[in-house]
Amino acid sequence: MEISAAGRFEVRITAADVGKRVSVRRLTGHGATTEKFTDTVGVLTSWDDDGVLTITRRAGEVVRIAQSALVAAKVVPAAPARRRGPAATYGELARVASRAWRPVESERLGAWELRAAAGFTRRANSVLPLGDPGLPLDAALDAVRRWYGERGLPAYIQTATGAEGTQEVLCAELERRGWVREVSAELWTGALAPVADRAAGAAVALSRTADEAWLARYQRKGVSEVALEVLGAGASVWFATVPGEAAGDAPAAIGRCVVDGRWAGFAAVEVDPRLRRRGLATEVMAALARRALAEGASAAWLQVETENAGARALYGRLGFTAHHTYHHYREPEPEPAGR
Repeated sequence: MEISAAGRFEVRITAADVGKRVSVRRLTGHGATTEKFTDTVGVLTSWDDDGVLTITRRAGEVVRIAQSALVAAKVVPAAPARRRGPAATYGELARVASRAWRPVESERLGAWELRAAAGFTRRANSVLPLGDPGLPLDAALDAVRRWYGERGLPAYIQTATGAEGTQEVLCAELERRGWVREVSAELWTGALAPVADRAAGAAVALSRTADEAWLARYQRKGVSEVALEVLGAGASVWFATVPGEAAGDAPAAIGRCVVDGRWAGFAAVEVDPRLRRRGLATEVMAALARRALAEGASAAWLQVETENAGARALYGRLGFTAHHTYHHYREPEPEPAGR
């Protein structure tokens, strides 16, 4: 916090600092002998005429603060660089992740990419807004809704928070317009070699295609031709399979990896529920990591939901840490007729 030469806290932010990362302290209560304060760090996303500030924290949580409650505030540097693992910007990772899960159709709207794949996953059926759409925001959102409406799909926009260059201000603008955040997850990164160094135990088969056995373990059932096209697209795609315990059984474990330059992206790492806690997920990732190293990759990324405690524990043991949080916003429901 900023303290003046006279020893008083000072508020050193104004509405002109919207879009910057700030640290604020506010008064939240009075005790019998002391006052209670709360500190918040995040991106200042609005400062309205009624004197209410909104700050978006790393994971996307929005905090609203009355200006009258501020005790001290200042602009602070962008989120500090990660101390371990590969360095990467949000923009680089967002583009790499998009190339690893390609839609079957896309169109540019300025620096926004509109993506569609007949509804197979939000990632392949959402806007990736990496810059200026070339239109005022309301006009851009109208264009987005028309484009998805023509395809019989709801409009989604994928945004991110928690790293330098992420889209806290856009998130706030979408929420003000009634767009609903449906899903949040995290993108984690880590060094590839430590994953590849895990001891090989299980027999992991690698293939360029997702065969019937692999699909039998994949959590999304009834996979369509469009889904197969998305799964098979990418710079260099590999599918890993650990056979089931008996002939005719679905695989014990599976995984997918896309090698793209220095990056290896892991997805669809799934294990038979009866065979969990035997290290099969680690074996799958290690086999895929060795393949990716052979192709020249050195860094790894993956996406994990915040509620998936088991996956988060596994990836943490393998050296991965969170880089940023991403969100999918769905267009608001239309107003009922007659209003």
